[in-house]
Amino acid sequence: MAIDKFEASLKKLEEIVKRLEAGSLSLEDSLKAFEEGVKHAAFCSGRLDDAERRVEIVLKQKDGSLKREPFESGED
Repeated sequence: MAIDKFEASLKKLEEIVKRLEAGSLSLEDSLKAFEEGVKHAAFCSGRLDDAERRVEIVLKQKDGSLKREPFESGED
């Protein structure tokens, strides 16, 4: 499931950040961790962008019916 992959990737990214912040990695290991972190960040960002595009706002009309409109982030 895509949500599971997102959650797993986000958790891995958090772990990488903690390891990097600890400062105990060698330069080479830090670079490898950073590269892996960038991949996880890009994956998570892409999934969040996909989710944002799929969100729809449901508005109640005067007659009680529901109208669906695409989500607008306000960012242009």
